[in-house]
Amino acid sequence: MHIHVNDDSREFSEGLLLSELLHLLELPIQRIAVELNREVVRRADWDKTVLRDEDRIEIVHFVGGG
Repeated sequence: MHIHVNDDSREFSEGLLLSELLHLLELPIQRIAVELNREVVRRADWDKTVLRDEDRIEIVHFVGGG
């Protein structure tokens, strides 16, 4: 299935959970926010959110500094 991650189209297997995608992408999950099809997904729902063909994911990294 095709998933669009930050405007980059990628191929993944069917039935992939959002939490699995984030693990595959090796992202620092403590410092990111995720939007699925223009709706923010709560961190508590990442393990329950099944991705579908042509979903659009936007991942935002929080950066500290001053």
